[in-house]
Amino acid sequence: MRFNRILLSSALVVVALVIQVSVLARLHLPGAVPDLLLLTVLGLAMVYGHVGGALVGFGAGLLADLAPPADHAAGRYALVLCVTGYFAGLIRPENGRLKSATGPMAVVVAAAIGSTLLYAGVGALVGDTAARHVGLPGLLISAALYDLLLAPFVVPAIMWLARRADNDPLTETGPAAKAGDVTSGWLSSGTGLRIGNQRGGLGVLKAKARTRTTRVGRIKGVKRL
Repeated sequence: MRFNRILLSSALVVVALVIQVSVLARLHLPGAVPDLLLLTVLGLAMVYGHVGGALVGFGAGLLADLAPPADHAAGRYALVLCVTGYFAGLIRPENGRLKSATGPMAVVVAAAIGSTLLYAGVGALVGDTAARHVGLPGLLISAALYDLLLAPFVVPAIMWLARRADNDPLTETGPAAKAGDVTSGWLSSGTGLRIGNQRGGLGVLKAKARTRTTRVGRIKGVKRL
């Protein structure tokens, strides 16, 4: 990974973990705790791809495993976020633009449910049966609901920062950037350059070509005289 990617990812992961531990975990909401760290990994993975998503997920999960008040085996959440970041990175669009919010929101729900199941499964393998006592169905529903409500405010901002740090042309200012902004797929039904603008550009090129042809014809006529 590039140095700017590592620096940005580290800063975002640390901030997300601090907010999750010091604020979200103390809200004492029923069921699961809103997973801000998971949403941060998802946002970075959908910009950096599956390899970068897996690396960011592993680092973020390992930091969460070691940070207090963690009460589980080290490496457990690192495995969960590594797998989640890898699969989230696979849905990154080739052209860098998300055409609707349906796909990303579905990814958030799938990641919330999948990470909870994987975390509980790994815990069962190492002898941690806390999920059974709490109630796994309640954890799945609450985790998906909390992350789904929080995602529109977190994931687009994370993706925008990641592209900004990469000096991606899609984040440059101007009409083209507004039309091709990857984060606008969360709030609108479509993005990308408009066909009308493309036709207007072709019309300008044709007009210039006609003007040049007329000038050449005039010059040739003068030479003949």
